[in-house]
Amino acid sequence: MEASERRRSDGPFEVITMGRVGVDIYPEQVGVGLEWVRSFGKFIGGSPTNVAVAAARYGRRSAVITRTGKDPFGRFIHQALRDYGVDDRFVSDVAGLNTPVTFCEIFPPDDFPLYFYREPKAPDLEIRPEELDYDAIREAGIFWVTVTGLCQEPSRTATLEALKARGRNGTTVIDLDYRPMFWESREEAREWVRQALPHVTVAAGNLDEWETAVGQSDPHAAAKAAKDLGIELAVIKQGPEGVLAVDGSGDVHVPPVHVDVVNGLGAGDAFGGALCHGLLAGWDTERIMRFANAAGAIVASRLSCSDAMPTEDEVEAELREVDHGG
Repeated sequence: MEASERRRSDGPFEVITMGRVGVDIYPEQVGVGLEWVRSFGKFIGGSPTNVAVAAARYGRRSAVITRTGKDPFGRFIHQALRDYGVDDRFVSDVAGLNTPVTFCEIFPPDDFPLYFYREPKAPDLEIRPEELDYDAIREAGIFWVTVTGLCQEPSRTATLEALKARGRNGTTVIDLDYRPMFWESREEAREWVRQALPHVTVAAGNLDEWETAVGQSDPHAAAKAAKDLGIELAVIKQGPEGVLAVDGSGDVHVPPVHVDVVNGLGAGDAFGGALCHGLLAGWDTERIMRFANAAGAIVASRLSCSDAMPTEDEVEAELREVDHGG
């Protein structure tokens, strides 16, 4: 049975993400450099992949469009996605390229250096426009792309073609995940992000990422620039200042949820999966932001990213504790 036929029999996906995938290798000894680490844990990684995992944790029917190497780590990714309840039908392999691995160092509360091994090229940058299931992309409740997907061809064209085919149908999200090591310059990234922004309805990122996208580092100025581009919801993460979300009804500011941080690397992906869940549930913006903040805080208090994604009950329990001054 063809993938498109299986999709039709199953019904549309609630969430489809597109872009980076890999294997995260996390040290089991915290607070020391990699040269001193004795043992590691292995987890599925890559921001859009983790967002799909997080959405699946809330019971959302999720899939990811990406590519791996034809190697044991690629097989691990397929199995991990299935174990998490994420559909892997849009995950294919690329001969001659290795599945990327990413190492990190863990120095709580706020220093988590990343070391990407994606040379000579990551398979997820070999996503090709002619291989996409455009019907599935159009029909999904939420379609999620990232700035990283724009950094090289053919992934760049595939991402833009997917957005154009989507036609702002439903909710289309761009994660403004600007990572300097993937680009020649901030100006190059801005050029391509500006081509993607008119096709999305929601954009999310921190202040540095918004500065890359729209040339504004002031949160309210960034939100105005997003509105001028037709973006319906701008989510601006401000670290210890919390989150500013601006939609058609005005501004919402939500303070951070304070936890003892173990590893902050997965918090943004947990936030993204929770954002998808709240948007699909039709919650108001303040409730979505509070829920997403709490989800991110929970993951920041745990070692891994994908394995750490919380359930709705866990997030609601965290919110009750916050509301009662815990």
